Amino acid sequence: MEKRFRDESIRMPNWDYGSNSSYFITINTADHTCYFGDIIDNKMNHSCSGRIAEDLWKEIPVLFSYAKIDSFVIMPNHIHGIITIDKPSKSFIDFKTLSLISALQIDKISAQHGGITGMKNPMLNDNISRIIRWFKGRCSFEIHKIDKNFQWQSRFHDRLIRTPESYGRISRYIENNPANWKKNKWFKK
Repeated sequence: MEKRFRDESIRMPNWDYGSNSSYFITINTADHTCYFGDIIDNKMNHSCSGRIAEDLWKEIPVLFSYAKIDSFVIMPNHIHGIITIDKPSKSFIDFKTLSLISALQIDKISAQHGGITGMKNPMLNDNISRIIRWFKGRCSFEIHKIDKNFQWQSRFHDRLIRTPESYGRISRYIENNPANWKKNKWFKK
């Protein structure tokens, strides 16, 4: 029987994706449809949807004080960018430290901080997933005003950047992406 969907994660096991580090992010549109514009003379020319995506990417550090953005590019059908998580300390309750609090008190705290999912609610954790969930949702909301057919691919790709050399190589890759568009695996005319 052919396996249609990937069950296994490509993420590093036991890594907290809310940890202070830099991450290489790739987000694709559904079916690699070119919603964001065209490459002309090796430069990206954004459509209205592309300008919305670019403006919202720049909003990430404004809305998420623990996040910094560096190199990024809005391509015709995908986005590449580097996001750095830089938190001074954890800002949410760690239930492991609450062992002396009664179950009733923990339930009350959970209800106040995430409903039935409690502290496991992904929107309460300062991590890459929360940032990308906001970005994709906000883009969809704004772009649907001009193109009701706009859709993202359901997942996104994140890769932990482990060395300064990797950081530099990835930054150059991002910056050169428009010039290399015709060689890109997601190239569409």
